[in-house]
Amino acid sequence: MSKPIKTDRPVTVEEIVNDVRARGDAALVEWSQRFDATTSDEPERAVAYGDIPTSAVLAAAENVRTWHAAQRPADLTLEVTPGVTLERRWSPLRSIGIYVPTGLVSSLIMTGVPAQVAGVERIVVCTPPQGSGAVAATAALLGIKEVWAIGGAQAIAAMAYGTASIAPVDKIFGPGGGAVNAAKLIVSRDVAIDLPAGPSEVVVVADLGFDEVIIQQELDAQMEHGPDSRAYVVRVGEDIEAALAEVEGYAAEHVALLGPKAESLANRIRNAGAVFVGPYSPVPAGDYATGGNHVLPTGGWAKSTGGLGLEAFMKTVTVQRVSKEGLERLAPTIEALAELEGMTAHKATARR
Repeated sequence: MSKPIKTDRPVTVEEIVNDVRARGDAALVEWSQRFDATTSDEPERAVAYGDIPTSAVLAAAENVRTWHAAQRPADLTLEVTPGVTLERRWSPLRSIGIYVPTGLVSSLIMTGVPAQVAGVERIVVCTPPQGSGAVAATAALLGIKEVWAIGGAQAIAAMAYGTASIAPVDKIFGPGGGAVNAAKLIVSRDVAIDLPAGPSEVVVVADLGFDEVIIQQELDAQMEHGPDSRAYVVRVGEDIEAALAEVEGYAAEHVALLGPKAESLANRIRNAGAVFVGPYSPVPAGDYATGGNHVLPTGGWAKSTGGLGLEAFMKTVTVQRVSKEGLERLAPTIEALAELEGMTAHKATARR
């Protein structure tokens, strides 16, 4: 077993991840004591305490459940050619881990509820000790039982590789700060993650002359996430195409469209995590209440990926059935391509 990393010097996220992977609970406890001032000599479950707005939690969860249930993908069976039938079957992941930043119960709703809808058997939650009471109380309302008062990179490592206390999961979800995001990227070599979650972003696209108070509300709300959040304003004048190009270039997490010209771009924007249309669609409505998922791509990832949906908590298995006659029909193709690639054993399977 590896020795503890000395904690009287700065350490990297990778060192923390590797230490937890090697020493399990012992490392988990030591890093929690250092970064979160915990005193226990073993990983601790989060205990529900304090008042939470029960009706608001349940209302938000119901909208998330309704929206994500409607996304369930259909299984597919198709006879591609006579005697050759393919099936694509969706099934839920067996286990997932959710990282919930300090006190952000909405992030638990946005990840835990879709996992339940998908049919995930085991849901593990890690959250920093400070604020863990509200997260645990929310989890109890949602019917999620395994909640740990563990934060930071050490929590990501524990969920990825497992310890004596925490069994490893198949995929890790949830936003977090710089260390958490870095840890997710490190463990993604071994365990699937949802997507990198960097600083929050908003692009407010507003017609010239639009109400500056509403524009400022959107900017202020986004910057409330932290000093590294990013907020931009794109003004829409006569050149709508130029405005669209600017928005697409940002590829931001959130895009708010304010004013008739701006709103006309709603169906043309491709590079955005989520688009909010009109003055009565504030971005925080999506953060908390509409049912749309608020775990969204940041840092330009919206050019190639979207926000969380039900399929993120599921995977596909392809079943291939070929009859004798079907194989005879496929044989010339198999043989020709196998010969081209120099795969003689592949070629031999075409005739049975």
